[in-house]
Amino acid sequence: MSESNFIDHVKILCRSGRGGAGSAHLMRAKYVPKGGPDGGDGGRGGHIILRGNSNYWTLIHLKYERHIFAGDGEGGSKSRSTGKDGEDKIIEVPCGTVAYDGTTGEFLCEITDDGQEILLLKGGRGGLGNWHFKSPTRQTPRFAQPGEPAQERSIILELKMLADVGLVGFPNAGKSTLLSVVSAAKPEIANYPFTTLVPNLGIVSYREGKSFCMADIPGIIEGASEGKGLGLRFLRHIERNAVLLFMVPADSKDIKKEYQILLDELEKYNPDLITKSRILAISKCDMVDNELMAEMKKELPKDITTIFISSVSGLGISELKDKLWKILNDPSNQNQSIIHKNLEIKTRQNEELLEDEEEMTDYNTFNP
Repeated sequence: MSESNFIDHVKILCRSGRGGAGSAHLMRAKYVPKGGPDGGDGGRGGHIILRGNSNYWTLIHLKYERHIFAGDGEGGSKSRSTGKDGEDKIIEVPCGTVAYDGTTGEFLCEITDDGQEILLLKGGRGGLGNWHFKSPTRQTPRFAQPGEPAQERSIILELKMLADVGLVGFPNAGKSTLLSVVSAAKPEIANYPFTTLVPNLGIVSYREGKSFCMADIPGIIEGASEGKGLGLRFLRHIERNAVLLFMVPADSKDIKKEYQILLDELEKYNPDLITKSRILAISKCDMVDNELMAEMKKELPKDITTIFISSVSGLGISELKDKLWKILNDPSNQNQSIIHKNLEIKTRQNEELLEDEEEMTDYNTFNP
């Protein structure tokens, strides 16, 4: 198994229930020689339903549940008795889950609220019993209607985190350190690139008991939108963020150039990300004096709010919280919607192959 329990995409085969057949029963009773048709209708097939559940944070509970089949409807019986409906299958997913067609990559639906239910696959209708077909000229119909067939579809579920602020930066830029300082989250921190391999969430405390959610994703490198590094796999987690906090360390050779590379990668991945509110934080400023900061300000981008911070010394952390809170409560950032693109199936298949190879490697390690 993989070391991390963070699973943000799964592929499952879903099948709704087929409808039950109608009954062609003819009434038989004492002293009623010609009772006529009394066959009941068939039961409805079970639905496949997606339901949002705020108690779930990942899709790990669906990782090994590759087949989800709803129950079939039962056939009708005598005395116009309707057959039993098939059992519905409810797939509970965390809020922020998006469903795609597993074959074409077509966007199907998204779950954003706790308790929200969306009908993913509809069960087949039950067939009509023979009593529906009686008429003055056909008083004894000896046939009934069959139930509708089931629907079968391969579904890809992807989780896109619901956070207020998303941290964007190159590997080893101090994103995880900042998250550990401003929240109670405990991400892995080390002095080498790609220490963070999965997204982390933290609740940032603000004044008067207020708070907001911050998401830390693995570092982005140049070419991430084309599949390099880990960026493409986790860029979707910042699509829902109201504010993007770009982080570039103070010891970078060219801060403006690195910021532009990050901006270009986001635009290539999804042009809608460029319309979000942005702040540029210069991290690791505990090793920079005031004179050097003044010189650096002259070379920083002019079209974005910038701030110097240090997670070690606490420099600028309170000011950063104030700026983020102000932007989050700006009416222009309320009720932002994202336009979902269809999924690229080839890219997803490549990721699944890589995951299978990782699982086989882990299995061989523990089972020599």
